[in-house]
Amino acid sequence: MNKNLVNFIVKKYLRFDKKNPFISISALLAFIGVAVGVMVLMISMAIMNGTAKEFENKLFIMNYPLSIYAKLEGSVNASLLNELETQFPEMIFSPYLSSQVIVQNGDTMSGGVIFGVNPKQEEKINAIYAKGVQNIEFDKYDLMIGEGIKDKLFAQKGSKVTLYFTTIDPNGFSMMPRMKRFTLKSTFHSGLNAYDKAYMYTSLEALQTLLKKEEHEYDGIHIYSKNPFEDIKKIQAALNGTMAGVVGWWEQNGNFFAAMEMEKKALFIVLMLIILIASLNIISSLLMTVMSRRKEIALLLSMGASQQEIKLIFLRIGITVGLSGIVLGIGLGFLGIFLLDNFNIISLPADVYGTSKLPIELSTVDFVSIVIGAVCIVFAASFYPAYKATNIDVIDVLRNE
Repeated sequence: MNKNLVNFIVKKYLRFDKKNPFISISALLAFIGVAVGVMVLMISMAIMNGTAKEFENKLFIMNYPLSIYAKLEGSVNASLLNELETQFPEMIFSPYLSSQVIVQNGDTMSGGVIFGVNPKQEEKINAIYAKGVQNIEFDKYDLMIGEGIKDKLFAQKGSKVTLYFTTIDPNGFSMMPRMKRFTLKSTFHSGLNAYDKAYMYTSLEALQTLLKKEEHEYDGIHIYSKNPFEDIKKIQAALNGTMAGVVGWWEQNGNFFAAMEMEKKALFIVLMLIILIASLNIISSLLMTVMSRRKEIALLLSMGASQQEIKLIFLRIGITVGLSGIVLGIGLGFLGIFLLDNFNIISLPADVYGTSKLPIELSTVDFVSIVIGAVCIVFAASFYPAYKATNIDVIDVLRNE
C-alpha cells in the first residue's frame, strides 16, 4: 500500500474545493454538527449525574443507608441493638422512636413527624442533625425542628411550643389527644423543603415517656454503613429468626432513582441522534466528493492504485472530519462543564431542588460511552461512501468522462 499517495490525496481532498464549494460546506457542517452533538451530550449527562448525586446525598442524609424496623411491637430493643453493635463494630447504630404530631405556637399549627433519638449516636450518622445540635445541650423535653416549620409557626429559639400526639388519653367523659409543652432549642436546614417542613427531633426519653414505651424499646434503628449494598445481606442474616426487618435507602426511594436512570438513558439515546444526524452530512459530502472525483479515481485505479487504497482515502477523509469534530466537542464540553460548575450562570430555586447551583458531575463511564458511541457513528458514516468509491467502472468512466 502506497501510504504517501494516500496521505497526499487525503490532504488534497480536505482542502476547500472552490469548484464545488457545497462539498466543503457539507463537510464543515458535519464537523460542526458532530462537535455540537458531543458537547451537548457531555453537558447533559453531567447535569443528569450531578442532579441525581445531589438528590442522593440529600436523601441519603435524611433516610440513612440502612434502617431496621419492627415487624412486631417490642421486637426492636436494646438487647438487639447491643448484639448488632458487637457483631458489626464497623457500622454505627442509632435507635429511634417516631410519631406523627401536630405542633402549635400561639394560634398557628403545623403537622409533622417527630423522632426521639440519642443525640450522641444520631449526630454520628446524620450530618444535618449534628450541625443543628452543635454546641447545644439538649434536655429531655427540648425540641429541634426544620426551618420550614419554624417559619410557618413564626417560632423563635427558646419559645415554648405544644405538641399534640396521635395517642388518645381518656379525660373524664371524653377522649383527649396527648399533649406536651416542648422548648424549641434549635432548628435544622436539610436543603429539601419536604423534610424542613415535616421533621422534628427530641430526646429518646421524651418519646418513651409520652408514648408509654418501655425504656429499652424502639421503633427502629438507623444504621450508617460505608457499603450498604453488601452490609444489608449481613444484617438480614443477623436478624433471621427475629421479628425485625431491614431496608436500604435505595429501596425506600427506588422508584425515584429508577425514573431518573431511565430518563438519563432516554436522554443519552436522543442526544446521540444529534451526532447521527450530523454524520449524515459526512455521508453526503463524501458521496458528492466521490461523484465529483470519478475521473481522478478512475485514473488512479488505471495507473495501479488498489481498491484498498481508494477505500482508505475516503475512509480517512470521513474519519478525519468526524474525529476532529469529536475532539472539538470534547473540548467545548469540558469548557461548558467548567463554566457551569464554577460560575452561577444558571440559578435554581433552592426550596425545590435543594441547591441554588446547577449540580454538575460527568462520570468516567458516561464520558467513555459518549466517545465510543460517537466514534462508532463516524466510522459507520465513513464506510459506505468509501465502499462506493471502489465500485466505479474504470473503463466506462474513462470512455465517457
